[in-house]
Amino acid sequence: STDAQQLQEFIGLKQDRIILDSSFSVEPHSFRYYKFALQEGSVNAVVVGQFTSASDIRNSAKRQEKPADKKAIADKDPDRNIEVYLLTQSAFTVWQNGFATSNLYESGKVNEGRVQADLPAGAEIYYLVFSNKAASKVGKAVHATVLLRYKSWLPEWLLRMKARLWELGWS
Repeated sequence: STDAQQLQEFIGLKQDRIILDSSFSVEPHSFRYYKFALQEGSVNAVVVGQFTSASDIRNSAKRQEKPADKKAIADKDPDRNIEVYLLTQSAFTVWQNGFATSNLYESGKVNEGRVQADLPAGAEIYYLVFSNKAASKVGKAVHATVLLRYKSWLPEWLLRMKARLWELGWS
């Protein structure tokens, strides 16, 4: 029930946050990221979700197919693959500069997948990255639904109050 969920959130038993629930494009040789934070006092955190990717024919100059040919081409087109990563803030900086780095999740080159990654306890900033760097000519049309699920020993209202007091100069 809604009352039970509100009580759980009030006392800090369970938190679910939407990181992403949308469709978007990723251009060739490019990437798109979604930044999110895990709050202080968070434990048992996990990122869960799913994604799909297809060639973004509307926005690509790769080729002009007849409408009847689009599905047949898409079914055997390796250009619809995307790479998805979950990185810490420091790992994202390294990866963004073109170097290999550790990650919490890596999909490989796929056209669909499920994300499931345990996060270490405590406050941290994370990046969910959709990379199309390997594609030479074709953009990707991606749809993703990803949640951050965690428990917090500190209730949300207490964390908000602490943040407000901090902003006012109380420490």
